[in-house]
Amino acid sequence: MEQLLVIKIGGNVIDNPAALESFLKNFSTINTKKILVHGGGKIATKIGDQLGIQSNYINGRRVTDAETIDLVTMVYGGLVNKKIIAKLQSLQCNALGLTGADANLIPAVKRPLVYPKRTEGNVAGEIPPIDYGFVGDVDGAALGIQNLEILLSNNFTLVFAPLTHDRNGQILNTNADTIASTLAVGLSKKYAVRLIYCFEKKGVLENVADANSVIPLITKEKYVQLVAENKLFDGIIPKIDNAFDAIDNGVKEVLIGDADDLIQNCTSNTIGTLIK
Repeated sequence: MEQLLVIKIGGNVIDNPAALESFLKNFSTINTKKILVHGGGKIATKIGDQLGIQSNYINGRRVTDAETIDLVTMVYGGLVNKKIIAKLQSLQCNALGLTGADANLIPAVKRPLVYPKRTEGNVAGEIPPIDYGFVGDVDGAALGIQNLEILLSNNFTLVFAPLTHDRNGQILNTNADTIASTLAVGLSKKYAVRLIYCFEKKGVLENVADANSVIPLITKEKYVQLVAENKLFDGIIPKIDNAFDAIDNGVKEVLIGDADDLIQNCTSNTIGTLIK
């Protein structure tokens, strides 16, 4: 099967112009079919402050009200995405900037109200449900696979902003990690997919205090062992769980590593942590 790379970058790259430029230069040189998914970083918050739109978070997640969905659509789908596209075009990488609404590529459903669990001392109805607003949960079964394959077969490099749609005219703010995983799983029947998550460390660390203690390979057996030995910090466990979920659903392998190591991590001689 032909290889496809699905690469996700987050705010630590988006918010640093020098880091983003370096990453895009490296990304443009990769001679393989590839998809880039980017987060939003802090730019939407900064512009929102300038426009008088306050950012609200619940449990670390942005609440996307009517004003905020307009803001993130402008910033993520416009400013951030198109700056990335313009830079890639200058590097002779024929990139196409997209959201999930384009060509019906990534439909989603609006996240339902979240009802807090009953605990001792409160009764049903005392704590109101949490409404995250216009946040989308991807409908993986409805992914526009045929249109994605048409674009990839015509040698476009696809660059996705973290936005989807509900098929009723509403744009939805959607987690970029989830979009990347959904694309990787959906295209795994056609391609040998490596899903790459670029984050702030060199890989999964055996000792969180030692930046060089990267675990080069994690299998399910190795993962069980690491968890039993309490060698993984809490924040990385959900990422590894998501990686194995992608693998269980057809993705060949998942790589967690530093954006600076992208070129090496696209080869068979990886620097980060390969999960398979």
